[in-house]
Amino acid sequence: MTVTADFAISLDGCIAGTGVTVDNPGGDGAEPLFEWIHNLASWRERQGMTGGKENRDSELMREWFDATGAVVMGRTMYDTGEDFWGDNPPFRTPVFVLTHRPRPTLVKEGGTIFTFVTDGIHSALARAKAAAGDRNVDIAGGASTVRQYLAAGLVDELQLHVVPALLGDGLRLFDGTSTARRRVEQIRVVDTPLATHLKYRFVK
Repeated sequence: MTVTADFAISLDGCIAGTGVTVDNPGGDGAEPLFEWIHNLASWRERQGMTGGKENRDSELMREWFDATGAVVMGRTMYDTGEDFWGDNPPFRTPVFVLTHRPRPTLVKEGGTIFTFVTDGIHSALARAKAAAGDRNVDIAGGASTVRQYLAAGLVDELQLHVVPALLGDGLRLFDGTSTARRRVEQIRVVDTPLATHLKYRFVK
């Protein structure tokens, strides 16, 4: 089992625009980060749609979907995505939401189950590992949640889809992050016209 984190990111390190709210989950100016994903066959399939492009980008997204057996996310990510995801969210796995506001477990269509965890990042990860079986656990975001797991040395692999865009301002993934100077090795580079897909492994 591998603990992963997977993000589309701009050249200047942003994973969302400015002014992220429940009504504006991607933030202002973030369209270039996500436009390339929306026409991929694997992404559309995950949203319950048909069509889309079958290319190397789509293969990489499908690989990530298929390998993930459970997800951990922060409450802000959940709150901003809840309405957008609707009754059939794209995760299709158990999702553990870090929060200080308890809420009953929500069972959605397609295999997504949202469990709200109030006792910290280690508890959420332990529960996600138990639920994932022999598949991976993905730390989905937002940025604050991923920073906590990076700082605690709990992420094994990081995949960044570097989009050829400069946002100028926005939510940056690595601001304020301490990774205890962990060594990182690059294990894959895939370059396409849409993004450069970089995968790193943290050296134990």
